[in-house]
Amino acid sequence: MIHKERSRQTIRPLLPVLLILMFASSASAEWKEKVLYSFQGGNDGQSPAGGVVFDKAGNLYGATYEGGSTCPSPGCGTIFQLSPGNGGTWTETILYEFNGNQGSFPEGGVIADANGNLYGTTAYGGSGICLLFGDNVGCGVAYELSPPARKGGQWTYTVLYSFKGGKDGQIPQGDLTLDEAGNIYGATLYGGGYGSCNAPYFQHCGTVFKLSAPKQKGGKWTEKVLHSFKGGAAGKKSGDGANPNGGLVLDSTGAIYGTTYYGGNEVGECDGGVGGTGCGIVFAFQLPKKKGDAWTEKQLHVFSGGNDGGQPSAGVILDAEGALYGVAGGGNANGGGIVFRLTAAGGKWMKTMLHWFSDSDTGPPLSGLTFDPAGSLFGTTIGGDSSPKGTVFGLAAGSGRLDLWREAGLYSFKGPPDGWHPTASLIIDSFGALYGTTQWGGAGQSCQGGCGTVFEVSP
Repeated sequence: MIHKERSRQTIRPLLPVLLILMFASSASAEWKEKVLYSFQGGNDGQSPAGGVVFDKAGNLYGATYEGGSTCPSPGCGTIFQLSPGNGGTWTETILYEFNGNQGSFPEGGVIADANGNLYGTTAYGGSGICLLFGDNVGCGVAYELSPPARKGGQWTYTVLYSFKGGKDGQIPQGDLTLDEAGNIYGATLYGGGYGSCNAPYFQHCGTVFKLSAPKQKGGKWTEKVLHSFKGGAAGKKSGDGANPNGGLVLDSTGAIYGTTYYGGNEVGECDGGVGGTGCGIVFAFQLPKKKGDAWTEKQLHVFSGGNDGGQPSAGVILDAEGALYGVAGGGNANGGGIVFRLTAAGGKWMKTMLHWFSDSDTGPPLSGLTFDPAGSLFGTTIGGDSSPKGTVFGLAAGSGRLDLWREAGLYSFKGPPDGWHPTASLIIDSFGALYGTTQWGGAGQSCQGGCGTVFEVSP
């Protein structure tokens, strides 16, 4: 259901007809928004942990950070399905409730393979021993949820891997990524064995990992840490990244791209803090040339704060020519965040600022970006003074020396019973409608400020 990215050269001829009309109309009138589902809290689930994905039948799937009946209130989280019905109604079904021992509190959404299996992670729970305030809260798990053989049957939940903390990784973060062979890639916020990015609460500065699918059905998945981030060292002007936030992407060669929230540069305006030092990086990991060799890390951009931006809270996306697009905080005097592009030229990567946000207007973007088939970018901001509950925005490709992209505010959330505080990436259907989640808002009465929503925004 999700489109393939197009190169900027491919999309430019379409701009005069499609994109100018779309952004001209949206400048004078907001797109239409519909809350597809309002979480009620408790057994129903609350606070969506990421975005949603479609299956071939048009159902939506996602996860909530809390809710469910198997843990004490507010619950350890759920995996849900939303099914479309007559008259535009959607019906929720809870497919699984996390119970702690097999995972709890997902910090990312789900992804789906061609067979309808769902994959995701939880930040805590599992068989690993990770202590917080003296209690073992678990180190997190990677899981699979498989559909029933017959319609109406029970879904099958399987823990693919329980993280162990230490060198192994702790607190999986963001969405997972599948390659064509069915292997899974992801990131952990902590663990890895290097650096001290949130001591004494959590250890080390995070990892990028690979889970290899078993060669035989029913076999065990194998985890390998591809990189352990080291963060910045005291007194050093430069260092490694720290605290990767998931949402990795792979190119056609198998190289991995992503971002870290901290690290890279101790001198930048993002110094210190409990998360680490530095303003974050955009990284790439190249496949080893020989089997058994280590993956090679390359820092494509080191953020320095201020006008350069910093602390990217989501990963990056690729276009067909290999350019990377993402968001970061800061970026100008208004401090509202930026949209940036990285392009490779002559062995170096060049950063271009595509758009600045005003903190007093729309607030910063925390979610990743999404392409439509014509190459426009879509995302969300968490809200500012004029749009305090968050927005959905679109960006049309620019031209000229600055290459600034034109922004259209497609929708401003109103708060309960509407959504509030969108932080997850959007998906787009074949008609151009956008789908996503808000962590707060909705009609749920058991959560202060609402228990979250799944929404649709359409032109």
